[in-house]
Amino acid sequence: MEQVIAYFETIPSWHRSLILVGGITFFWILEGIMPLFSVPYKKWRHSVPNFFFTLTTIIVNFPLAFLLLKTSDWAMENQFGIINWLPEMPLWLYVLLGVMFLDLIGAYTAHWVEHKVKPLWMVHLVHHSDHNVDTTTANRHHPLESLIRYTFTLVGVFIVGAPIGVIMLYQSLSVVLSQFNHANIRLPKKVDNAISWVIVSPDMHKVHHHYKLPYTDSNYGNIFAIWDRLFGTYMTLDVDKIVYGVDTFPDEKENSSIKGLLKQPFHKYRRPTTEG
Repeated sequence: MEQVIAYFETIPSWHRSLILVGGITFFWILEGIMPLFSVPYKKWRHSVPNFFFTLTTIIVNFPLAFLLLKTSDWAMENQFGIINWLPEMPLWLYVLLGVMFLDLIGAYTAHWVEHKVKPLWMVHLVHHSDHNVDTTTANRHHPLESLIRYTFTLVGVFIVGAPIGVIMLYQSLSVVLSQFNHANIRLPKKVDNAISWVIVSPDMHKVHHHYKLPYTDSNYGNIFAIWDRLFGTYMTLDVDKIVYGVDTFPDEKENSSIKGLLKQPFHKYRRPTTEG
C-alpha cells in the first residue's frame, strides 16, 4: 500500500491521461463484445459531444489542480480533517476511509445536490440528456458542472484532510469506475447484483439514467454503492424497461449538438413528470 500511495503522490500527468484514455478504450471494446442494448446508433458520431465535454473537463480541472495540492498540504501540516482525527489505524484502512469520504462528499453529495437545486439541475442536465448511454457518457459534463464538481471535491479534501496520494488515487478510481458503470455492457445478473453491494455496477447506475422520476433521482453513487443504500436513494428497475434521456428535453438532435448542449443550462426550468 505504501508503494501505491507513493506512486499516486507523484503520478505523472501522462499516466493520468493514460488511465482516462485506456479506460474508455477498454470499455468501448467490451461494449462491442457484450452490449447491454444492441441499439444501432452511430457510435463515433455519438461520442463527438461526449469527447468534447471530456476535453473541457480536463481544461477546467488542470489549472485548478494546485488548489487541491495546497489544501491537502495545509490539512496534513495541521493534522486537520476527519481521517486525521481518527485513532491510529493500518495504512490500508486509512486510505480506504479517505477514498470513501472523498467519494461521499465529492461525488455522491455533489450529485444529490445537483438533482435537488433547480439551477444546478439545469447544468447537470447535459449529462442526463444522452439518449445512448455508454462509456463516453461518463465525462459528458457541461464546463459549469466541472466547476461545481471541482468545488465539492475541494471541500471534500478540506473536510476529509486527505493527503495528495489518496486524492490522486480517488480521482483515478473515480474516472475508471464512472466509465465502468456508464458502459453499455451486460454482466450476468447475479454478478451485477453482487458487485452492486460494494461498488456502483452498470445495471445499478443505468436506473439513474431512466428518463422519468423517481428513477432519475436515485442511485447517485459513483464509486461506492453503500451511500445510496445508507441514505435511502437506492432503487432497482428492470434494465429492459429503461429509457435513456430526460422527459423534459426529448429532442435527440439538440441533445447531440455541442452548441445545443452548451446552451442547455440557460433554458427555462421545466417541471419533470413522475412515472406512475
